Amino acid sequence: MAMIVVVMGVAGAGKTTVGQKLAAYLGWRFVEGDDFHPAANVTKMTRGRPLTDADRAPWLQALRREVVRSRDRGESLVVTCSALKASYRATLRGDDGAAVQFVYLKVAPAVLQQRLQQRQGHFMPASLLASQLATLEEPEEAIVVEAQTAIADIVAALSGVRR
Repeated sequence: MAMIVVVMGVAGAGKTTVGQKLAAYLGWRFVEGDDFHPAANVTKMTRGRPLTDADRAPWLQALRREVVRSRDRGESLVVTCSALKASYRATLRGDDGAAVQFVYLKVAPAVLQQRLQQRQGHFMPASLLASQLATLEEPEEAIVVEAQTAIADIVAALSGVRR
């Protein structure tokens, strides 16, 4: 059975880095959730304006379609997505039996701010961190990883997600 791992958290948590390394370790396909944002969302965030639930809906639906495609092909997948609210996670999980495991990368706000200020080449400005933290509903159904340690240690800790 295909397994889907959603690496989630606010901007700067390390979703892409952890997701890529975890997918490589497990031998699964990797999908960068940011690549599924409509152009209007990227423009809005680039301008320092936070997304609304309505803005996020088509993005979450596109990611859900990717989850379903992988499941239907029997292909395990690691996908990144902020998945800030329980309702967003419900959209990604669906109600059709897809095996979706969320991994929440938890990082102290001061560390996140520092990471975002140092990050280059990404459309998400550090100024939007506060809105993401305000929107975040910490998940109860996720594997929680304190993501301020070495990437190799995080991936090793997650190596058991394979069923």
